[in-house]
Amino acid sequence: MKNITIYHNPACGSSRNTLALIRHIGIEPQVIHYLENPPSEATLRELLSAMRFTPRQLLRTNVPEFLACGLDNEGLDDDTIINAMLTHPILINRPIVVTNNGVRLCRPPEVFLDISPMPLLRDFVKENGDVIVARK
Repeated sequence: MKNITIYHNPACGSSRNTLALIRHIGIEPQVIHYLENPPSEATLRELLSAMRFTPRQLLRTNVPEFLACGLDNEGLDDDTIINAMLTHPILINRPIVVTNNGVRLCRPPEVFLDISPMPLLRDFVKENGDVIVARK
């Protein structure tokens, strides 16, 4: 019931805060450093489906690969975008968290609470000092 997977990039503040929030609740998730271990095409498609996202909705637009791959062309089909994400995993927005209660892109980190198998019983302080107030 408490099995959680996070597709994580330790260089990303939202990803670090989400991982810390999960641990703060008392769960040690499976951490997938997706830049080194990108999802397979089938897994990426499953994640997109579970989140009800189009590939474009999960696409990072603020990295050089976005323009280098021509992804600013709104006419590209989903398969082209997915292939670019698989070739350049930095294009996949993060963190993606998978629980038995659902799959979410946890931006901001408190989105995780919508799918957490356990409640947040103590306030959580993000790296920047913002507080996520416990839901009692």
